[in-house]
Amino acid sequence: MKADERRKSIVTLLLSEHRPVSGSELSALFGVSRQIIVHDISVLKAAGYEIIATHQGYIIHDTPLVQQAFKMHHTTEQTEDELTTIVDLGGTVVDVFVWHKVYGKVSANLNIFSRLHVKQFIEGVRSGKSTELMNITGGYHYHTVRADSQEILERIEKALMEKGYIAPEI
Repeated sequence: MKADERRKSIVTLLLSEHRPVSGSELSALFGVSRQIIVHDISVLKAAGYEIIATHQGYIIHDTPLVQQAFKMHHTTEQTEDELTTIVDLGGTVVDVFVWHKVYGKVSANLNIFSRLHVKQFIEGVRSGKSTELMNITGGYHYHTVRADSQEILERIEKALMEKGYIAPEI
């Protein structure tokens, strides 16, 4: 994994965790030394991320990233193209959620930001171990997408609309 990918993964992990994450955990997770993690955190701070080191680990308070939830509708066969479209344009698919009439909001963290992650997700779903959340709501679902700028989110939304993946407003 390249340094920029690792740093993006660190940010994604810190944003999704609701607890401090230790340097040792990050080191083990990414297979690098703690010194490299400390350097990565310094680079991220310089880039505008408000990462704080506590005695229990790193936490993130603020990020220069923007995010938006998109209401989607498509077939299972189109999932790979949907996710690839988002990551190719610079987005991270933070999560997926559906609104179930009985259970309410049902969600799952995804943190997909590369074609490799898309491939791993698709392989997991197609292995038959599970099914996509959208299948319980007739293909309707939401993705929270995070990006470096509002312009990137707008490009993602435009591309998804052109492909017919954005659910029509009712």
